[in-house]
Amino acid sequence: MSRFSAITDNPHDNRFNAKTGILVTNLGSPDAPTPKALRVYLAEFLSDPRIVEIPRLIWLMILHGIILRVRPKKSAHAYQTIWTEAGSPLITTTHAQANKLSELLTKQGVNNVEVVTAMRYGNPSIEAGLEQLREKGITRIIILPLYPQYSSATTGSTFDAVAKVLAKWRWVPELHFINGYHKLPAYIDSLANSIKEDLDKHGMPDKLVFSYHGTPKLFLDRGDPYHCFCQQTTRLVVEKLNLDTDRVLTTFQSRFGKAEWLQPYTDKTLEAFPKQGVKNIAILSPAFSADCLETLEELEVENRDVFMQAGGEHYRYIAALNDRDDHIQALAELVKPLL
Repeated sequence: MSRFSAITDNPHDNRFNAKTGILVTNLGSPDAPTPKALRVYLAEFLSDPRIVEIPRLIWLMILHGIILRVRPKKSAHAYQTIWTEAGSPLITTTHAQANKLSELLTKQGVNNVEVVTAMRYGNPSIEAGLEQLREKGITRIIILPLYPQYSSATTGSTFDAVAKVLAKWRWVPELHFINGYHKLPAYIDSLANSIKEDLDKHGMPDKLVFSYHGTPKLFLDRGDPYHCFCQQTTRLVVEKLNLDTDRVLTTFQSRFGKAEWLQPYTDKTLEAFPKQGVKNIAILSPAFSADCLETLEELEVENRDVFMQAGGEHYRYIAALNDRDDHIQALAELVKPLL
């Protein structure tokens, strides 16, 4: 027996195979729409230094002394309005996206690929997802955070979580980390398709609002490219559909705390529209790959009420891309060059 064959025939090598694992990640949800579950979820989420960039000790005192005593009950009520029999819409949709991505890759002749899901906060955790791939002996892992527009608070935080887990592994796999896809042609096509379907059915509104999740302005000042990437996504979709730029607006939602966030604010914009003669709007949120609390409750309910109570007449929400076939095709085009 040659030295080479002795090495390659080592029985320990059977633990590893040529499969590639794709870890599809999203933000996450509490385990249940209850104050207790929200307290656990928010403690993890708001303890992330990528989320809140103020002196650590001061923030932890505020978080545990005030916020976690008040916010869980309010947030639990909001989650209860969107919860389904299958659980969190975000998590069930992410699982559906991963399953359809796996099926599409197989249909397109891509074999030896394992697709699993994980959440940055809550369950299934990033660690659980990576361990699931390790147990299958996978030697190459592609991390696919479902955040089209990179932000340090989302994609950057996901990288931190992955690195923290792999730092404990004796054998680190080959790793490919996708840090965004805000101008991927197939992603722009899928957004454009979803908007066109709405416009074909309902007509062009007075304003078409692209509402992205907000971040503190401080992040932009310190070099986070998220704001620019959101503007690019809007511009590319507008160009794709040849829309009148005067009837399209980019805004930012979901601000928290008293600091200045990216502007214009979605709720303030909607409140002002009717006084400007804008009474018929359509709104979408391209930053969310799956419908969740921020779309199903904040946009569909809270912001609708803001607009209608201010004198608006017609308000419609264009759903997130979720597991649309063209969206799954975009994700496949994103990962295939790495397989």
